[in-house]
Amino acid sequence: MAISVPLSLDDLRRYAVDRSLFTPTTLKRAIDKLGFVQADPIRAPARAQDLTLRHRVKGYRAGDLERRYAVLGVEEDHFINYGFLSRSVFALMHPRADLSHWPTARRRKVAALLDFVRERGTVHPREADAHFGQGTVTNYWGGSSSATTHLLEDLHYRSQLRVSRRDRGIRIYAVQQHAPGPADAPTRASHMDALIDVIVRKYAPLPGPSLSYAVRRLRYAVPQWQRDVKSGLLRARSRLAHARVEGIDWFWPAEERVTPRVEPDTVRLLAPFDPIVWDRRRFELFWGWPYRFEAYTPVAKRQRGYYALPLLWRDRVIGWGNMSVKDGALHAEIGYVDSRARRDRAFARELEAEVERMRAFLGLSTTSPRQ
Repeated sequence: MAISVPLSLDDLRRYAVDRSLFTPTTLKRAIDKLGFVQADPIRAPARAQDLTLRHRVKGYRAGDLERRYAVLGVEEDHFINYGFLSRSVFALMHPRADLSHWPTARRRKVAALLDFVRERGTVHPREADAHFGQGTVTNYWGGSSSATTHLLEDLHYRSQLRVSRRDRGIRIYAVQQHAPGPADAPTRASHMDALIDVIVRKYAPLPGPSLSYAVRRLRYAVPQWQRDVKSGLLRARSRLAHARVEGIDWFWPAEERVTPRVEPDTVRLLAPFDPIVWDRRRFELFWGWPYRFEAYTPVAKRQRGYYALPLLWRDRVIGWGNMSVKDGALHAEIGYVDSRARRDRAFARELEAEVERMRAFLGLSTTSPRQ
């Protein structure tokens, strides 16, 4: 659905910020609205999922998602990245895999492991490893992992197990059973369209190349339907609202209108994977500078810092903040690509307020930012 009303990049930027930073609500409702919250294990000063949710959930505190996970009706799983999903999104993706083609010996190991989990209800990987003791394997990062833990993770991805909760950050598994997946092409297409809508609702407005990139990442969410991804993308390009702005096609939900408003005088420190900044291509189009996640970059090559949090002032990302906790106090180091805001008393006041909100979110003592 092409939009004929002229739009500017400023319009799209304000729309992107406004729609993503919705009025804070309950944790369950926020996850349902987002559909998916990307996870990351690094705490600097908190995990990415917590840093994302603190802007969108009333009174959110670091760790609330993990503490309340078992009663929220949400799931940990792979979407276009690994994270937390609403049950409705989770149901669209499963079952993923038929294990009948696996070698007989491996299927016997799987059956024994699933029986072990089923008998106990929930299982810590350490319990399974102690019982089966199958040695180690090379993990995704090139290190060594328990072969049993690796198999638990594989069965989680392949729809046989779910994460029932976490114990000090470690996944605790339970057996998962799914109804048969869609057998006919129209139902598969409907599921694919619904998954693409989750992406678009979370990250809109998306430039065309970013829409293609994000949709193609659904090969991780629904590997059983990889051949349907291309046709799903083609349908999305025709059914979504779209407009050409400064030579680029932009896409957003068909039911929404781009009605940008002037953002209030508010400073926010965003997670590296926050919906506002997740798309690095869009980031540069909106704010004119490249933001990179540098946690895995060699120290000598880092430009912004280990876990630099984009600094949003009104509807502009004007810099970044590196937050650290030392001796029970929060320390903030702020950097800028546009330092004009530093001379603005409103900005200085709101930066102090944001650091104080971060402190409360972490449960720490008062501190002041170093600019």
